Amino acid sequence: MIEDKTPQRTSIAQLGEFGLIDHLTKNFEINQPSTLKGIGDDAAVLDFKDKKVVISTDLLIEGVHFDLAYMPLKHLGYKAVVVNISDICAMNAKATQITVSVAVSNRFPLEALDELFAGITHAANEYKVDVIGGDTTSSQKGLILSITAIGEADEEEIVYRNGAKQTDLLVVTGDLGAAYMGLQVLEREKQVFQVNPNSQPDLDAYTYLIERQLKPEARKDVRTLLHALEIKPTSMIDISDGLSSEIMHLCKQSKVGCNLYEDKLPIDPQFINVCEEFNIDSTTVAINGGEDYELLFTIAMEDFEKIKGNPNFTIIGHMTQESEGIHLVTRANTRIALKARGWDAIREE
Repeated sequence: MIEDKTPQRTSIAQLGEFGLIDHLTKNFEINQPSTLKGIGDDAAVLDFKDKKVVISTDLLIEGVHFDLAYMPLKHLGYKAVVVNISDICAMNAKATQITVSVAVSNRFPLEALDELFAGITHAANEYKVDVIGGDTTSSQKGLILSITAIGEADEEEIVYRNGAKQTDLLVVTGDLGAAYMGLQVLEREKQVFQVNPNSQPDLDAYTYLIERQLKPEARKDVRTLLHALEIKPTSMIDISDGLSSEIMHLCKQSKVGCNLYEDKLPIDPQFINVCEEFNIDSTTVAINGGEDYELLFTIAMEDFEKIKGNPNFTIIGHMTQESEGIHLVTRANTRIALKARGWDAIREE
């Protein structure tokens, strides 16, 4: 990344906490009828009438969840919103509001926060969610960002993780593994830059993978697509921690087993090429990579004809009796016990 070596720097201390809040929230608009009161009082006021409310929250910490060496602040703000909205989508619900809390050290000027909140504002506009509150505070070092997403759905629309049945089909949206390989490309270029700060990376061959890492999108369209097909999933989860981990969550909570078929995994040609370049097995990455933010769900066998051939969905396996276990069926028709090797937020290094 080429940086302006003499950027304007406005100290956050000049504004004070309330001046900072007024500055950062001045561009947020109210779009949802359920938002009676947003920012500006002791609490937001929401009115969902006969709808059920779903809530999810995520915490993003510099050095753990993101690296500002290659993650632009605007992209970080956008992604932070998207990963929370993805959780709402995974409940088959519609995201309506978010809250934003941020802790920053004095190494960040006001202009840096403007970039961060520009990304948050863009995502809020793109997904038609209202920013209704949050908090700001100081951090001894680094940047900490927490977003809570709120959504609504009719009770009969909500899909949980524990509804999968034996013989249900396992379905995924989009493609797998690209976000992880985008991260590998960025990490490699960071190391090259550290050795030679004058080098300029050529990333043209990796544009899709990098976009999947730096600017993912939540699958808000899936709810509408499934409704049009007259399909209600029996269980659903988003793929944030890796396909293998998410399959195991569904199986554990639904008390079923699963056969996942290697030759059915949807993967992008650019992803395959970069796996070969890095000498990494594409299947290993596709099932363990994480951060794809696609949706993984199960449907009844009777719905097969409704979803067959639909370009938005790929049937990648089927559920079995719990006693049969959870397996990857390879292209050679060998069954391998599936293990959760995806992201673990509290794993010891």
